[in-house]
Amino acid sequence: MPLTTTAELVTAARAAGRGLAAFNIITLEHAEAVTRAADSTGLPTVLQVSENAVKFHGGRPDAVLAGASALAAGARTPVALHVDHVESRELLHACARSGVSSMMYDASKLPYAENVRATAEAAAWAHGQGLWLEAELGEIGGKDGAHAPGARTDPAEAAAFVAATGVDALAVAVGSSHAMTERTARLDHTLIAALREAVPVPLVLHGSSGVPDDQLRLAVRSGMVKLNIGTALNIAYTRRVRQALAADAAVVDPRTYLRPAREEMAAVAARLLRLLAD
Repeated sequence: MPLTTTAELVTAARAAGRGLAAFNIITLEHAEAVTRAADSTGLPTVLQVSENAVKFHGGRPDAVLAGASALAAGARTPVALHVDHVESRELLHACARSGVSSMMYDASKLPYAENVRATAEAAAWAHGQGLWLEAELGEIGGKDGAHAPGARTDPAEAAAFVAATGVDALAVAVGSSHAMTERTARLDHTLIAALREAVPVPLVLHGSSGVPDDQLRLAVRSGMVKLNIGTALNIAYTRRVRQALAADAAVVDPRTYLRPAREEMAAVAARLLRLLAD
């Protein structure tokens, strides 16, 4: 079906009181796994490409976004395309030409006033292009040392930030951390509920891979709408590649180990899609 927009999927999920799983992809196998999971479950999703993933592909957003866009457009279930954690204004503008419907502009490393100014400019530009913009105020642990573990978003400050910038969604710090390989994070659900009441736009949880199932379900009930997942796919991918190579040291055809790795990622994505939509 034609590419849908992140705004449509987030709005529908918010109205229904369910979570929308958004998966960070790096390779074509990631994108294939997630779109297959969406089709197998009949649940919508978002394919996300981060600035770091673009750098991995030589700094060319079209190198990875073109394939993701084609897979999303060919899915039987609504799939949107999003660019995540963009810090470069040049990349922000370049990605707008690659079929995405939304972006996450990350100026959280800047002091508060500079974050507000830069994010407001990015939001005005994005809206002029017909794009939906997510941003970040509170620090979220574990991202290249830029975000302090244990940071929490203040509801009043979050409301003021959204009013001053005009963003369409806000990523908040409520206890999760990026790149966690163990699911041990404990979320502050009272804070999530307070943020939901204070902030007029949908809330986004980054670092969802490190959050246990029960915590994810409760986060959605408390008010979280879009939940970003990346490391969980990478764990599944790498585990199956290791298993396949360990089983046969003579293997040289990458399809031999990438096929089961892709299947493993699809299974993980399908499980999380069902969990968050429950």
